[in-house]
Amino acid sequence: MPEQIATKENVTVAVVGGGTAGLALASELMRLKVGKVVVLEREAEAGGVPRHCGHYPFGLREYARLMKGPDYAKRNREAAAALGVDIRTGTTVTKLHPGGELGLSASAGTTTLSADRVVLCTGVRESSRAERFIGGDRPDGIVSTGALQSMVYLEGIRPFRQPIILGSELVSFSAIQTCQHLGIRPVAMIEEMDRLIARRPLGLYLLVKSMPLYTGITNPRIIGRERVEAMNFIDRTGQAKRIAADGVIVSGRFRPESALMRDGHLEVDPGTGGPVIDQFGRCSDPAYFAAGNLLRPAETSGFCRQEGIETARRVAHDLERGSTVDQGVVRIRTADPALRFVVPQRIDLSGATGGMTHLYLGLNGPVRGTMAATAGAETLWKGRLNTQPVRRTRIPLDGIVRAAPAQDVVVGRRA
Repeated sequence: MPEQIATKENVTVAVVGGGTAGLALASELMRLKVGKVVVLEREAEAGGVPRHCGHYPFGLREYARLMKGPDYAKRNREAAAALGVDIRTGTTVTKLHPGGELGLSASAGTTTLSADRVVLCTGVRESSRAERFIGGDRPDGIVSTGALQSMVYLEGIRPFRQPIILGSELVSFSAIQTCQHLGIRPVAMIEEMDRLIARRPLGLYLLVKSMPLYTGITNPRIIGRERVEAMNFIDRTGQAKRIAADGVIVSGRFRPESALMRDGHLEVDPGTGGPVIDQFGRCSDPAYFAAGNLLRPAETSGFCRQEGIETARRVAHDLERGSTVDQGVVRIRTADPALRFVVPQRIDLSGATGGMTHLYLGLNGPVRGTMAATAGAETLWKGRLNTQPVRRTRIPLDGIVRAAPAQDVVVGRRA
């Protein structure tokens, strides 16, 4: 067992997670001169998912140059270190205690760290085979996109030659690019939903690659003894299909990496799987904030970086003026089966400015028609939406906040 270290350290802000959002947030806090900022990263190297995305495009908006993922991650690390951010790798946060106290485990042993504010930036992970209810055998050769990228870009391992890709989100196309790096040729892409989830132009990419796309499939089953041999499924016409393959890439269906919160004191939203926050990113314990893809899976690195910067400014302001949550909050929720979640889930009624300007919606299916946000009999916002699951879907939040509703805000479709 790791040795217990008796000392207890105090810092101004502890950032849990050294990915794109966490590094950007910590860097901005140092620019704002809030005090001592430490990033706690469990991996051996900070940088997050881009570290093993050995393809373009990264960094164009942030650094005015086109980069591959590892170069982008390195640039983010170097920028944070140059500003004086204390980046501690190989450090796992084991417990979130009330008031900003953290339990830590590292090679030197276990200890505690106390922060005036803690910002959670632990990101997302892809849903596992079990979470997606994929039946069949359990041979070797079944990987997530993230695991594939680590094998290919960090270790130079070719886990298969002709896999099938389950999923059609943007990350599924990233899997194709990763495969190309070592001459792997995916044989097909299959999707449970009735259409391509990524933007339609990417369907043309599949045509160029001569890669068949099957949408609306059901009952996927993996076949194989020692290694994957095939994937069976029912196509959208009700016909049984069998596609020979030597591997399966289980891609997408992102979930927040929120294991730390499962048995903790922070309130977790059942829709997102991440923490409940207000428009400032503040969690149910006002010592804790959250940013990045932990909030709502899953956005691009550029989006998460900007969100990290904006959250840093809110944290700095909170440190300066103190928490305002004792002045009241109202909930934002949905009773519409087409909506899976809303972010943020609470509104701080203190009148403080600088919060999020949009409410993000997660969808269970396509939405087309009039959407409204109401508080009792009062309509706070109404507009038309035509959007799909996994797309960035948002509605204006600032007007809802200015209305200072006296009761819960409910978001849903209007007839």
